[in-house]
Amino acid sequence: MDTPSTAKTFKVLSLLLTYPTAELREAAGTFAAIMDSEALVPGRERRELAPLINELASGDLFDLQERYVFLFDRTRSLSLHLFEHVHGESRDRGQAMIDLKNLYEQHGLFIAASELPDFLPLFLEFLSTRPAGEACEQLVQPAHILAAIGERLHKRTSPYAAVFPALVALSTQKPRPEEIATLLQEPDHDPLDLAALDAAWEEEAVSFGPGASGGCKDGLTARLRAAKRPAA
Repeated sequence: MDTPSTAKTFKVLSLLLTYPTAELREAAGTFAAIMDSEALVPGRERRELAPLINELASGDLFDLQERYVFLFDRTRSLSLHLFEHVHGESRDRGQAMIDLKNLYEQHGLFIAASELPDFLPLFLEFLSTRPAGEACEQLVQPAHILAAIGERLHKRTSPYAAVFPALVALSTQKPRPEEIATLLQEPDHDPLDLAALDAAWEEEAVSFGPGASGGCKDGLTARLRAAKRPAA
């Protein structure tokens, strides 16, 4: 039977995709040693994480935070909310959120009301509580999304790109190339192009229940505010 003996790898990958804070910077110096000791991620993918880990450990905190927001909160094609890439703001996303939240709660993980269940660092946090084999199986379904985000980050020469091949390598099944290609056909706007950003979020408002905030721009604002969170 699998045990959670390698779960710290998922925790490290979760933290690497978390909004940078002083606490995260202090912890970053331990990340490489943790992943090397567990060797769950193949050696090549672990080595490619070194530039990002070094930047998080020694870079200017304000610059790191600004870069994070521009990449993951202002660029819809790089959103760390997984269902954004398959459901957008449709009502189908609401049911998918409920199902994922129920999965977390079945295993004793209860999330704050302000966080969305499909936020990738939160999903990886959940996987860090599960046996390694089960955690790797859970990565099969979003593997094509992870691969597409990684390709887009690679195109931007971002050090964050290295996290996504590591996640795909952990999946027990590799994504089909045609699934990745379909996602890569979606618009990939420059976050500095404010006109394109407005157009990307200018869609029909959708709500998932009484009192729910609608509108994609509202969702973007919520994400920008939610980004200023401490590391788990």
